[in-house]
Amino acid sequence: MKIATWNVNSIRTRLEHVKNWLIANPIDILCVQETKVIDDLFPQQAFSELGYQLIFSGQKSYNGVAIFSRTVASEVSRGFAPVLGDTFADLDEQKRVITGVFNDIRIVNLYVPNGSAICSDKYAYKLRWFTALQAYLTALLQQSEHVLVCGDFNVAPEDIDIHDPKGREKQVMATDAERLALQQGVIDLGLADVFRKFTSDAGHFSWWDYRTGAFRRNAGWRIDHIYLTPVLYDCAIACEIDRAPRELEQPSDHTPVIVTLGSWQ
Repeated sequence: MKIATWNVNSIRTRLEHVKNWLIANPIDILCVQETKVIDDLFPQQAFSELGYQLIFSGQKSYNGVAIFSRTVASEVSRGFAPVLGDTFADLDEQKRVITGVFNDIRIVNLYVPNGSAICSDKYAYKLRWFTALQAYLTALLQQSEHVLVCGDFNVAPEDIDIHDPKGREKQVMATDAERLALQQGVIDLGLADVFRKFTSDAGHFSWWDYRTGAFRRNAGWRIDHIYLTPVLYDCAIACEIDRAPRELEQPSDHTPVIVTLGSWQ
């Protein structure tokens, strides 16, 4: 079973890129972020024609998440509120969370806030968002041991996940507070970063800034992750970053991360 995550930076702008990638890589499930489109205008038919069922949660111009799958999802919910109630309901104004169960695996697709700048309101929002995520995942993990959490986390977990970590303490996506939030909100709950099961090397990135020729210089960050509960982690047989879509004309600034799972049943 193959499952991928990809921040497409506008599903309509990158429609042909995503379609062509799925034709060349007919995976079972694709989780996408930054769809940037309201639900009524989501280009659903283009992917239905390729054999995918879709669930999505979007808004105009910003954010938005979706899951494409070969099978129909069950137990679908959007946002934190269906699990947490009203405690963090204001966070659901931004469409960043969607989940469903596919073949006995609970898939959670996330688009974590960027944070913009240290000490900004958006940075504080990001840290509060991680607090909500911790409560949200804690509740879901009580219901199933087969959980996959993926998406654009906008955090590089370690210095090896940044092309040049010098001064990273003052850079959004690599501050100590953000790393701690990721640690507490995801990893300490028993979820493991499956990419690091297969390599401990530096130099593997999933995002490159559009500016300063970052992709050409491989000046990237690894901020798109897939986390697995122990049962799924043990049966993972591969996890890779596909750089090819980043080489296209007018690409997303992110590229897909794909995990291959063997049998766990």
